[in-house]
Amino acid sequence: DANTPIGEVEDVLGNAGEHNAEIHAILAEFGLPYKYPENVERAAKRISDSITPEEVERRRDLRGVTTFTIDPRDAKDFDDALSIEKLPNGNWEVGVHIADVTHYVKPDTVIDREAYSRATSVYLVDRTIPMLPERLCNNICSLRPNEDKLTHSVMFEITPDAAVKNYEICHTVTRSVRRFAYEEAQEVIETGKGDLAEEILVLNDMAQKLRRRRFEDGGSVAFNRSEKKFEIDEQGHPVAVHEHEQKEANQLIEEFMLLANMKVAEHIGKVAKGKTAKAFVYRIHDVPNSDKLSNFADIAAHFGYKVKVTGDPREINKSINRLLDQVAGKPEEQLLSILAIRSMAKAVYSSTNVGHYGLAFDYYTHFTSPIRRYPDMMVHRLLDRYAKKGSRSVDVADLEDDCKHVSAQEQLATQAERASIKYKEVEYMGDRLGGVYEGHISGVTEWGIYVEIDETHCEGLVGIRSLDDD
Repeated sequence: DANTPIGEVEDVLGNAGEHNAEIHAILAEFGLPYKYPENVERAAKRISDSITPEEVERRRDLRGVTTFTIDPRDAKDFDDALSIEKLPNGNWEVGVHIADVTHYVKPDTVIDREAYSRATSVYLVDRTIPMLPERLCNNICSLRPNEDKLTHSVMFEITPDAAVKNYEICHTVTRSVRRFAYEEAQEVIETGKGDLAEEILVLNDMAQKLRRRRFEDGGSVAFNRSEKKFEIDEQGHPVAVHEHEQKEANQLIEEFMLLANMKVAEHIGKVAKGKTAKAFVYRIHDVPNSDKLSNFADIAAHFGYKVKVTGDPREINKSINRLLDQVAGKPEEQLLSILAIRSMAKAVYSSTNVGHYGLAFDYYTHFTSPIRRYPDMMVHRLLDRYAKKGSRSVDVADLEDDCKHVSAQEQLATQAERASIKYKEVEYMGDRLGGVYEGHISGVTEWGIYVEIDETHCEGLVGIRSLDDD
């Protein structure tokens, strides 16, 4: 019969309930790849990891300057390193060094096409689905300790008061002398003792000053959402869950990455009056949706808080920050901070710069993670192109198409990451059927209430039907 649909089995994911099969099912659901193509791996094997004297000649050689990385304990792809050196005038030269991925990955090669189609690495509960072949992301490009590496850097001259005097974007050769996990760097900050204590303390002091200024004068929004981390056993079964909170060591890295991303965006986007900036990739964040914002303000008002809903974005931000400060530690903190986040627009990539509302930056881009994000590779290439004398702008319509593609892939990756956490939550709570827990209401709909359990931060629905005594 011509009308009977015919299907064929493309792949068998495994048995339902098996950890691997379930993770692959999540990836398949969002159309994300779960294996790496052979031909791309082969192309990566052919890339040489040796650095020639000619290449060093072309770059600024910073191998003698104290350089180090701070990353999560389980990370393998180190995108970024920091260096610091005291200048004769009493200021500091701080370098933000980023893996020079585009030195190795040339446009339109098989590795580049695969990276473009993925557009991002996907971080699931138990694994990373990398954008680049492992030989590149964990070996050649990763800024591993005691290895010479090619880097793309922003060098800042910064005063002890954390004011940026000068900056330069250049290609460099660097050598990290130490890899810190966040916890180790945090210990140095808290005790003032340990490897590179002086360097870390100076950088931390600057980062905290930059941060204070960003919130107080700039009007960045201060979302302090901690992340859920599952500990899983060999079989992939969740055995513990904890909240992962951001401390100064995380903020230290974050502030310098924000600074580098902002400077790179200004470098291309901020031009003299009457001049047109060349086409570039911006990370933009629009103003909040006004309906959502006034809805949020109404609910906040029930709890006795005022939120500004119209006028200058920086003023709106400051009022949201004030609220987030005031609710800290109160029963309504969960609900109001979730609603505040939900009233925000999503950040995306675009060739049209409207600024970044949440950070309160007029210019912002992504330059600091080219191992795991394709937009950063695009930014590296545009910087190189525009650094050449007499270079013309790339076609803005083509660039916008690319921005739409990488933004869409980022959304998919985020959804898959959330789904993998959800799946672990269900599995984790499934082992605890019949247990009694305290929780907070995190959402209300006509079909029931959503409750987040305080201890595990797992969220679930209590359906109207199951509420028999209310």
